[in-house]
Amino acid sequence: MNKITLFVIASALVFGCQQKETTIMKQAKNYVPETPQLQSDIMTPEILWSFGRLGGAQLSPDGSTVLYTVTYYNIEEDKSYRDIYTISVNGGEAKNICNTAAKESGAVWRPDGKKIGYMSAVSGTNQLWEMNPDGSGAKQVSKVDDGISGFKYSPDQSKILYIKAVKLDESIHDLFPDLPKANARLENDIMYRHWDTWHDYTYNHIFVADYDKGKIGKAVDIMEGERFDSPMNPFGGTEQIAWSPDGKTLAYTCKKKVGKAYSLSTNSDIYLYDVESKKTINFTSGMMGYDQNPVFSPNGRLLAWESMERDGYESDKNRLFVAELETGEKKDYTETFDQNAQGLNWSEDGNSIYFISDIHATDEIYRLDMADGSIARLTDGVHNYQSVVPAGEKLLAQKVSMSQPAELYLVDRITGEEEALTSVNKGILDQLTMGKVEKRWMETTDGKQMLTWVIYPPHFDPSKKYPTLLYNQGGPQGTVSQFWSYRWNFQMMAANDYIIVAPNRRGLPGFGQEWNEQISKDYGGQNIKDLLTAIDEMAKEPYVDENNLGAVGASYGGFSVMYLAGHHEGRFNAFIAHDGIFNFEHMYTTTEEMWFVNWDYGGAYWDKNNAAAQRSYTFSPHKYIQNWDTPILIVQGEKDYRVPPEQGLAAFNAAILRDVPAELLYFPDENHWVLHPQNGILWQRVFFNWLDKWLKQ
Repeated sequence: MNKITLFVIASALVFGCQQKETTIMKQAKNYVPETPQLQSDIMTPEILWSFGRLGGAQLSPDGSTVLYTVTYYNIEEDKSYRDIYTISVNGGEAKNICNTAAKESGAVWRPDGKKIGYMSAVSGTNQLWEMNPDGSGAKQVSKVDDGISGFKYSPDQSKILYIKAVKLDESIHDLFPDLPKANARLENDIMYRHWDTWHDYTYNHIFVADYDKGKIGKAVDIMEGERFDSPMNPFGGTEQIAWSPDGKTLAYTCKKKVGKAYSLSTNSDIYLYDVESKKTINFTSGMMGYDQNPVFSPNGRLLAWESMERDGYESDKNRLFVAELETGEKKDYTETFDQNAQGLNWSEDGNSIYFISDIHATDEIYRLDMADGSIARLTDGVHNYQSVVPAGEKLLAQKVSMSQPAELYLVDRITGEEEALTSVNKGILDQLTMGKVEKRWMETTDGKQMLTWVIYPPHFDPSKKYPTLLYNQGGPQGTVSQFWSYRWNFQMMAANDYIIVAPNRRGLPGFGQEWNEQISKDYGGQNIKDLLTAIDEMAKEPYVDENNLGAVGASYGGFSVMYLAGHHEGRFNAFIAHDGIFNFEHMYTTTEEMWFVNWDYGGAYWDKNNAAAQRSYTFSPHKYIQNWDTPILIVQGEKDYRVPPEQGLAAFNAAILRDVPAELLYFPDENHWVLHPQNGILWQRVFFNWLDKWLKQ
């Protein structure tokens, strides 16, 4: 593969995203890769990390142009570059309108369509900038101390909101200013760390200001003094905040709890802030699960949002609620719809809501008819639609599959027929041969039907025998759907001459709520039987080498691998467990979001009168270490606070003490995932070196 070319922008006058202060942009460097000429049609880790990653699609107010970003990774520099692109909804050539090294983000159309707003840190901190639709005339709009992390124009363009971290808690140096070199923390409650970062004594707050032709007035902190975050950490963005069409009301998502109460609850609410009176009400008070991602109807009379019913249950059914704002009357439009609803967007006339829902291991586009409450499925294929917005007579949607990274499509509103709009990665994909992806239904030990994906190697030869991998999904409640991953990539695994068996075992959405919920408090039960059903059924095939089977997985999938290591009865010859749970007792008191372990385990290990919890702790893999006898690779990230690093270290140490062949791949600067390019390539190399060693001898 040719090296990806590093382009040097000699002058900001040549390329887009220019600004008046040209000295800041002078000699800006960007990374725009040429399509590599591959030496083989088989994917490698380096090729996988060469794909452009599309995101952030936005339709212009007049419906003529789509705005989106593409991120490329420079492997040599171990960093990413992101640029802004536009393309006509009628197709044609995409234009890079922001070809700089500034890694622009959050790009949106201004409501009048005359400017594009985006965030850039080129001035030193992340600020709001605006440019013309062709990329010219870039100008810094905000000058907020310490920068911003998001923004939204009001639909009437009279106001703007931005998100800023506000320091409200005292650090050790605030408490003891005479000890400037002290390096310590002093805590009095839990939630001092979350996902992959320690709390930095700040909170995400929403600020609202008047806006007029690129000028921002004095901003008001609508959450002044509140020790809460909106958007919610760690993954919330501006989708959790919405303007009313008249710019007079702001709806935002927040979980107004702290410390222990925060860690025990999933009860977020939708709050309505009146811009004129500066009054806030809790619009979903009494609704006890996640309520988030509000969207106003075009006439401003209705509010739709995603809602879960039960507090403490992160994988409850995601319902589609709509409320009449004047009366406060709320209705669940998915009461008889045994699927999740997410990514809500109103039609232009307010008569319909389009959304994404998972069904039988694919994510499809659906439409809710507000007149009669009926729900229609619009698409049907081997793919995952990730987002959908109305675009004139069509729908603009982002789609992936196991064989293709994200691209934009136009979808017919009636027939669901699609046509590709972007082709970010066509040059690479055209040179690759992907393995066949096959859907199989298998009968489980309790007589149910389970959908299992089987991915075959490129140039598959049924007369040969192939080592085969059982993929164990994480979550635990995340569908084995048509996702495209830059780590757990099934085509990447297949390219190394493995057959992949990926079952939608018990505890995954897309097959009804009963199937999804069965896994809670039954970690070592039916779902493990489902996993074994899948590999046992495939082992009957003449092209599967039943003497060279492996099991791999991360998070809950990592737990599954460790549990199987003590219970597989000689089926497998190699294991890989990434960030998996090894010791349930230790996990309970070291993870951060306590609602998760309370719901899934059933409670604390010291609650001896809690039969459900006591049964859960019998599934802890560390209790079966005496049965481990199969080579295992343990992968662990230091910054993983969901499944803390001691879990992986303990599993590895136990394996070594048991004289089980084992390796530990440890990433000091990664969290629950592996996000750096060189670490990602290293992960792939070690992954397949380990499997090849034990399954291809």
